[in-house]
Amino acid sequence: MNRLVFLLLGMFILSSPLSAQFKEKPVLNIENKDKKFLNYGYYLGLNQYDFKFDYKDNQGTDAQGNDLTDIWVAKSFGFTVGLIGEMRINEFLDLRFEPGLAYNLRTLRFPELLSSSSPELREGQSIREVKSTYINFPLLLKVGTRRFGNFKPFLIGGASTSLNLGSNETALDDNSSGTFRMKKWVYNYELGFGIDFYLEYFKFTPSIRGVFAITDELVPDNNPSSPWTGNIDAMRTRGLFINFTFE
Repeated sequence: MNRLVFLLLGMFILSSPLSAQFKEKPVLNIENKDKKFLNYGYYLGLNQYDFKFDYKDNQGTDAQGNDLTDIWVAKSFGFTVGLIGEMRINEFLDLRFEPGLAYNLRTLRFPELLSSSSPELREGQSIREVKSTYINFPLLLKVGTRRFGNFKPFLIGGASTSLNLGSNETALDDNSSGTFRMKKWVYNYELGFGIDFYLEYFKFTPSIRGVFAITDELVPDNNPSSPWTGNIDAMRTRGLFINFTFE
């Protein structure tokens, strides 16, 4: 799936009219676009979320050699949509605020329960679907090069906070009742890169960005020896964003 996304992105960039931007002396489009103090736009994109787990103890392997420590995460692609507010600092630096909404589904599989002798635990309790709807509030610094004709590469990075609308943080039920709980607020840092393409009427920007949670998101089960959360010391989100921006 990842290869397909990058292939489609490459084909889109090389197709008209973007391919014309790489000519030796292209006609400059929207020359004064980046000279404005404030710019606005919106973005659409894809996301893929993962979890990074830190464990208290290494529980070894079962009789079949399966790892009993590492929780398996089945990732999927979700969608992202948001707005952009940009403040020009100078020719090379811009401060950006990019509030947006990201939806994603992660499926967790617990090896300790999958190898349980109880059929009920294996079939009904060893898998948890984690549906997350994040409202993201990133404050980012965009560092660009000089404009080359009608395109300009850049790096981008900064900090963000996210509100997880599907966290279940205040739920009284836990995994023993089928409810996986996470904290509502998450704090992250973000790093990425992209290319601004100056088209005839607007600026189009494909970019790739990594999002890395700083804070622990797990709300442990009520039972300290829970087979789902008892051995987890910390759980943090990692995300990949492929965004298409229009300004």
